[in-house]
Amino acid sequence: MRALRSQSLPPDEYEVIVVVDRGSRDGSGRVARDAGVRVLVSDGSGAASARNSGIAAARGAWVAFTDADCIPSRTWLRALMNTVETPGEPSLGAAGRTVGFQSASAAARFVDLSGGLQAERHLAHQRYPWAPTCNVMYRRDALAAVGGFDARFRTYEGCDLHTRLLRRVGGCFTYAPGAVVMHHHRAGWRRYWQQQVGYGVGYGQFFRRYDRELDWGPTEELRAWLTAVGAALRALVARGDGDDALFAKGGAIKLLAQRVGFVCSYWNPLEARRWRASTKREAGSAP
Repeated sequence: MRALRSQSLPPDEYEVIVVVDRGSRDGSGRVARDAGVRVLVSDGSGAASARNSGIAAARGAWVAFTDADCIPSRTWLRALMNTVETPGEPSLGAAGRTVGFQSASAAARFVDLSGGLQAERHLAHQRYPWAPTCNVMYRRDALAAVGGFDARFRTYEGCDLHTRLLRRVGGCFTYAPGAVVMHHHRAGWRRYWQQQVGYGVGYGQFFRRYDRELDWGPTEELRAWLTAVGAALRALVARGDGDDALFAKGGAIKLLAQRVGFVCSYWNPLEARRWRASTKREAGSAP
């Protein structure tokens, strides 16, 4: 809260809106209210729904997102605003640079080494560029035009949103390295595994959402598992405590966990029917 309240922008030029889960027990709502910011209570159905609540309550032309495990730098908002207000092509938004905060554990250091939250890397994806939602800003009218985040996603909703924004609204989206956010990575391998399983679930949902563009079947699944198992074998024979061994171990855990999550969603018959039905509705409503 202190990081958000002490941004270098004048206080009357931005508003802090905190959305907490209805079942939250960590005291975040109380802390936010004590800090004097607007507090909304979500229905507890997930991050996408919570962010949509914030979008609906926002009154500014731009909406910036960060997470509870993040500490924005003092010039975060100013750097994002300077980027989107640069003369030229109409701006859709901007994403900043996210760095690890006190990454002392092996799992946290692996995230730093692998660049898991590097917006610049994700934005370079040729087919589905996107930016992590812990450090991103979009035009509010653009978010409204596409209906905000798709609350059906457990994770990976940021990639889906960015894809729909680029396709339906368009505009320039820029990387702003001066907009720095510090992120508390998962401290241990167990929590990192759980996080990556969740990412795999969202990734599988993304493949279902865009199944007309992404060919995936048993052959592709088998190849993905062989890649994950190969990474696990390389991690087992990796020696030493250096970065190479850490990168091998973390990479194997990441691949295996995401495959587990992917299988749980993509190959789930109920999940497949749910996304197939929504795709048919969208196709039927298209002009």
